Amino acid sequence: MAKKIERPGVREGYDLWSGTYDQTPNPVVAMDHRHTLGLLSPRPGESVLDAGCGTGRNLGRIASAGARPVGVDFSLGMLRVARARLPQVPLLQADLQAALPLADNRFSAVLCALIGEHLDRLAVAFSELFRVLSPGGPMVFSVYHPQLAEAGKEANFELGHTEYRLGAVRHTIPGYVSLASAAGFVQVETFEFSGDRNLVRAIPSAHDLLDRPVIFALRARKPEACYH
Repeated sequence: MAKKIERPGVREGYDLWSGTYDQTPNPVVAMDHRHTLGLLSPRPGESVLDAGCGTGRNLGRIASAGARPVGVDFSLGMLRVARARLPQVPLLQADLQAALPLADNRFSAVLCALIGEHLDRLAVAFSELFRVLSPGGPMVFSVYHPQLAEAGKEANFELGHTEYRLGAVRHTIPGYVSLASAAGFVQVETFEFSGDRNLVRAIPSAHDLLDRPVIFALRARKPEACYH
């Protein structure tokens, strides 16, 4: 039977994917898991927002570091999986491209991993992450590397005989840096991580990503004295 291809909305797509997301071999997620949280380095006692927490793959690691995570996602299906996995972690359903139901300066640190490729109002998202972050706190943001998006790579999964494709909004590295700076972030650093032999050994289908940029990440801070 020929494979059917569908393009649902992003929220609907992740609701559909939620039950099998953690079992789907995904080289981009594997690379992000390896590198991105280390850029944030959550510390004991910190309150950490995982903006776009999905099934909670980073929430448990944040809690294991002694920090106090809070997860936000707009997919109820993904949040249900996260709730079953981590019943003690506060979770909220919210849209990162709208005002978040969170207080100003609420969090010591903010993580936003592999969500930016679904945000076409990224300026709003950065502004909200800036608002809820405490002065001096770090923000780490990661996405599919722009070269992957440019080559047509996008989030996708299969259920039955249907492949679901969720798209990827195309931004550039200078664009990400510019939007973060415009939101008020300072000390903006950028990181690029390429596929390697360890990735291919773990996920053989990732052989086409060997030595190619897979993840782009940005780390920045909210100024200590902030009147933004």
